Amino acid sequence: MSAGEGSPPKPSAGDDEPDGLIQRFLHAESGPLMFAREMLTSMATVALVGLLLFGISGIWPPMVAVESGSMDPNMQKGDLIFVTEPGRFAPDAARGDTGVVTHRVGEEVGYETFNDFGTVVVYQSSGTGPPIIHRARFWVEEGENWYDEANKAWVRGADNCAEMDNCPAPHDGFITKGDNNAYYDQTGNIREPVKPEWVVGTARLRIPYLGWVRLGFSGAATAGPVDSGIASATTDGAATVNATASTGVEMPASVEGVSSPGLSSNRIAAA
Repeated sequence: MSAGEGSPPKPSAGDDEPDGLIQRFLHAESGPLMFAREMLTSMATVALVGLLLFGISGIWPPMVAVESGSMDPNMQKGDLIFVTEPGRFAPDAARGDTGVVTHRVGEEVGYETFNDFGTVVVYQSSGTGPPIIHRARFWVEEGENWYDEANKAWVRGADNCAEMDNCPAPHDGFITKGDNNAYYDQTGNIREPVKPEWVVGTARLRIPYLGWVRLGFSGAATAGPVDSGIASATTDGAATVNATASTGVEMPASVEGVSSPGLSSNRIAAA
């Protein structure tokens, strides 16, 4: 027998670093390498899903969690809502290039979202607090006496245009309202008619319950109403969004769903 016979084989070059480490990382069934691989795989999957959703949505974050109830029963606390840039997937009935179909037009053409006619929008008017998620009811033009076309039951404490906030309309825009609120947003000195450029997103899809995870992390699952800072005893509440829309409009730490007497505010948090 020669001197080399019966001796264990020498490690091949393929077992050395870095190829050997890569192989162990890819095939480890326990220990820190397996843990690191699973963590990186999970992070990569989440990142890919996020990029895909952003590619479809055009806005970040593309998912928001509803914190409370001005849009009940069509959006409920704990729902996860997928939103898109206003102009994306705009139906033919949308007003101009806004991507928004009002409730009034939706009723005429049969366009529904979230169990009612018209588009649910996320909007923010500069310098007047956090964004709001409510349904676009109808369109008004600058100087219009929109009291005559409003649902009088949703007008707060006014018998004519002169007694109503934002009437005549100070500019062109949408009149909006939470589905579960008693009054239009524009009749409680809350917001002026919503200009198209104030609309930063449109709600597309509701996923029940999944928003509770995000609400748990933010503390909103147990938090009560938050004062919006608006000078009205019948407004309360705000909602978290923490994002900058692709429109360039900064979406601050809360998205407000203005409430009415006896109603809770609608709140959403970034998912």
